[in-house]
Order: sequence, then structure tokens, then C-alpha cells
Amino acid sequence: MNDLNLNKPMLPPLPAAPLATITATPSPLPLAGIRVIEFTHMVMGPTCGMVLADLGAEVIKVEPIGGDNTRKLLGSGAGFFAMFNRNKKSIALDLHQPEGKEAALKLIATADVVSENFKPDTMRKLGLDYSSLKKLNERLIYVSHKGFLPGPYDHRTALDEVVQMMGGLAYMTGRPGDPLRAGSSVNDIMGGMFGAIGAMAALMQRAQTGKGQEVQSALFENNVFLVAQHMMQFAITGKAAAPMPARISAWAIYDVFTVKDHEQIFLAVVSDTQWAIFCDAFGYGDLKTDPRLQCNNARVQAREWMMPVLRARLAEHSAHALSTLFEKHGLPFAPITRPHDLFDDPHLQATGGLASIRLPDGNTTRTPLLPLTLDGQRPGVRLNPPQLGEHNEEVLRGLGYADEQIRQMITNRIIFQEKPA
Repeated sequence: MNDLNLNKPMLPPLPAAPLATITATPSPLPLAGIRVIEFTHMVMGPTCGMVLADLGAEVIKVEPIGGDNTRKLLGSGAGFFAMFNRNKKSIALDLHQPEGKEAALKLIATADVVSENFKPDTMRKLGLDYSSLKKLNERLIYVSHKGFLPGPYDHRTALDEVVQMMGGLAYMTGRPGDPLRAGSSVNDIMGGMFGAIGAMAALMQRAQTGKGQEVQSALFENNVFLVAQHMMQFAITGKAAAPMPARISAWAIYDVFTVKDHEQIFLAVVSDTQWAIFCDAFGYGDLKTDPRLQCNNARVQAREWMMPVLRARLAEHSAHALSTLFEKHGLPFAPITRPHDLFDDPHLQATGGLASIRLPDGNTTRTPLLPLTLDGQRPGVRLNPPQLGEHNEEVLRGLGYADEQIRQMITNRIIFQEKPA
């Protein structure tokens, strides 16, 4: 640590961190006691940290002085930071100043896992790549989230939409001749999840060997995994998979129907037993006994004439009436829901699938939790999405920094903390 100028005027007392919203959480969580230091931005890396944090790890997010850029995104990116950075602490460090890098190295020395998702040379230039850090701690697990695993493409800049286009997912999602990205950051999110899976696997192996390792997860390879079923379809049948809107469905009734008052609803009848139940429920005896419709494969082949008949008949019913009847008889159905409608979903509300959080701007909202239970409970929110540098003092004190040293780092903009909203 460089010597500090103690002749500078004293700064005001450091503010205490605000309290976090607490939700029901299994105790103890499986990753309690694991410390993760993340150098991440956007979605992929932060998702990895969020999963590990939700499962109990202490995750410390090292941000640049200006903060993770997703704090400022508009439009479809406006929800990124709030969604993928709960249960984390934030420290804002200038890694380009010697004191900032020194603090980062001291922090990494306390870590079980380091996670990053920057361009390949970024961490190397800072001396924070795996090759450099493993010399300091052979037990360290280092998770890299990239566009591509090492190979001919690894120099390219990748985004979720880029790999969806080159990896076959956009082709499968759109209509023929009209490739369309999926309606969520599926590769970023799943790539982060696979990074977390790799980190947990490496922790398990370290318990046996005493040694850490590097884990790599990548957008392109994740996308290939998502379309692997269609690759295998071609390998088995010799026929290329058609885009989903133009595919020959494996089931005869598996469609969106426009019904009374121009409402829409998804209805499915996917077995011969369900077909009999469906016909009985709606009084379609003529269809039930039609020799051309006696098994699922026959109904698939009859879709050209059968579906117009069903669409005309079902159009007489409201979406609510169809939902009620399908639910009563155990048949698959779904309303066509917009994402923001899910805040009012009765199932999510009743099962604790949404937890209250406070946003860095001071507003409150609810956020979806991990889609799993541990001992019957959903891992919840222990810490709100942090303000930039909210945990500077807590983290640095834990590394042995004195208050006056911390004040000097604030003065020299080696660390930065946003004022509470």
C-alpha cells in the first residue's frame, strides 16, 4: 500500500450501508462461506454471479469508477442491472491506478471464485487473468464467460443476437426467410448459468484435489446446445428441421387459436387419451368417431382439413370459457401473456415466486426468483441490487484498510461511491 498523505483535512464519517430487503430463504444455503469476486457487466457474467449469490455465496462485484454500463441502459436493457445483480455487494475500483489494482489483488486473495466476462485481453492487460492469478493461489477457481470457446472464432465479438443468427436459433424461431431472435437474452442467461454450474463442479473437485481450475462458458457453444435437438433430428431422419412456425408438429393440436372477441389462447391435445377427453368435453362426437382421426399421427396428417374445422368451432367460445373447460379436464392450455402481466400472476404470487427488492434509485419493485426450491423454499433476496460502490468501506475494512486510508482512496478517486437515493 502506498503511503498516505495524513496532512489532508479529515473527511466526514463514512455512511452506513442501507438495510436490505429480506425474503424467505433456506438456511443455511448450500454455497454459504464461498466468496466470489466478479469483474462482469451486461448479462452473461452477472447471471453467473446472481445464481451463485442466490445459492448463498458472498458475491462482490468489482465495478469501474463509472459503474457497470447496464446501470444506465434504456429500452430492452433497462431491467438488466436490477435483474442480474441482486444479492451482491458492489465495490467501485479504478483498476488502472496502482492502489486500485492492489486492492483488487488483496480482494482476490480472499476469494474462492473469480468470474469475468470481458474481452480476452482485458484481464490479461490488468494482470488479472487466470495464468497470473493461479500463481498466487492454486486453489482459485476462475470462470471466464466469452463469446466463443477457444478456436477459429474466439477473436470475434459476440452478442446474444449474433450467436442466435450464426447458431441456428434465429432460423428456427422465425418464419421461413425471416430469421428472428428469441424474445429474451437466452444465450447470455444460460451461458451464465453454465458458468455457475462449472464453478460449482470445480468447487466439488477442489474439495477432493485441493486445486482450483479455469472454467469457460461461451455464448456460441451455449446456442449450439440449445439447437442440438434439431441437429439430432437431422442426424436421425436425414431431413432438415423446418423453422418452428413452419414445422410439422409432432402433435395434431398444438396451436394458438383466435376465439371470441378476437382473444387468443394456446391449446394442445397431445395424446389419444387427451383427444377422447377433448371431444367428449366439447361434444365433438363426429370427430371422435371419424376413422381419419383415430390416432395422433393420423390427426397430424389430417391437419390441413381438421384445423379449419376446429378453429371455426372453438371461435364460438371465449378464452376464459376455454381455459375453464381445459383446466377442468386436465388438458394443456395457456393464455397469451405479456411479460409485465406476470407481476399479477396468481400462481407466482401464491408460491412466493416474486420477491420485493429496492432498486438503486430508491424505488421498489418485485423480481422473479430462481426457478427452484431448496427444502421446499425458494432462495430469496438477501441484498438489494447495490448502489455503485455501496460496500466499498465494508469490503476494504475486511481487507485491513483503515478508515483514513479509505478516505484517501475516495479523495484520489481510487474508489467511488454513489450517494444514497
